[in-house]
Amino acid sequence: MKFAWIDLRTVPQPQLEAVVAAAVHTRIAGVVSDDPALLATLPPTLQKVVLGPDSGDDLVTTIVNDGDQLDRLISAGHAGVVFVEVSDDRTLQLACTAAARLPWTIVSFTDPTKIPLEIVIAAADRHDGKLVCVVGDIEEATIVLDVLEHGSDGLLLAPRDANEVFQLSRLLEAGSNDLQLSTLTVERIDHVGLGDRVCVDTCSHFEQDEGILVGSYSSGFILCVSETHPLPYMPTRPFRVNAGALHSYVLGPDNRTNYLSELRSGSTVLAVNTEGKTRRVVVGRSKLESRPLLQITAHSQDGVEVSLTVQDDWHVRVLGPGPKVRNVTELQQGDELLGYIATDKRHVGIPIGEFCKES
Repeated sequence: MKFAWIDLRTVPQPQLEAVVAAAVHTRIAGVVSDDPALLATLPPTLQKVVLGPDSGDDLVTTIVNDGDQLDRLISAGHAGVVFVEVSDDRTLQLACTAAARLPWTIVSFTDPTKIPLEIVIAAADRHDGKLVCVVGDIEEATIVLDVLEHGSDGLLLAPRDANEVFQLSRLLEAGSNDLQLSTLTVERIDHVGLGDRVCVDTCSHFEQDEGILVGSYSSGFILCVSETHPLPYMPTRPFRVNAGALHSYVLGPDNRTNYLSELRSGSTVLAVNTEGKTRRVVVGRSKLESRPLLQITAHSQDGVEVSLTVQDDWHVRVLGPGPKVRNVTELQQGDELLGYIATDKRHVGIPIGEFCKES
């Protein structure tokens, strides 16, 4: 699980109380300050990281500038935090050693390239310590979380106001929530005639057991597989999902949905595998074309009806348990598919607890 620390040192005084309250409310992991008296006023739910003298149970941060100093800390079994500013190869090597040998390492980078961060993440991989990366804003936090498909363990942000704390919390939640998939049983297949369907071309390579969740109703989605599996007459397109008719919902981060018709270059959707693990993927292109359509109607074990309208062609596929790749034109009553049952209704893609009946 990724975590975040909030740096209170540069928060404007008028915003400080609201920022601390937001950190407590959103269950931010910890706060950093050079004022032990301020840290003493905070609840025990927050990890307190002090830049300065030892103050009881707080994590003490030591700024590391040279190899001899780092060696002494390692030899002494340093249990606090070390801070390394990476500005050249020498300091990069300090950060790599600290991340591999010590329990807590904060790194900041003077240059905008993410290559040094990639090197430190690789050095810290498979070690028990926690790597925390300083980020300047929410946009940079989003990038850091995805570096090497791994990101740093934690983020350190000096927010300007409480709103940035809430944004950071939502970002962490979006990157960590997996889904409980359900087995759906096919009830019927109907050929419904000509309509517009959408291919979602992403900027990512899908695995063979990955796809995106699409459905006609906000209550249920079917896992549409990507074109990673070989087909006759055409090459594989491991970035593409032939998703469904343009009216369909597609599940995205933060438990939000979009209509397939709304997706544009730069939009974000969730890639989901058959175990329910999720990751954000960026849409590179959305491709809408008129094709004959097929309507799949299925139900969950609890009787929730799920509907999906897709292109009526053999090369369009969905995923079943196992995982098993199923061509939509060969589906029969009683076949099993994988999907997701949502308890929330939707208003402009946002979950809402209101009465809503779809048919």
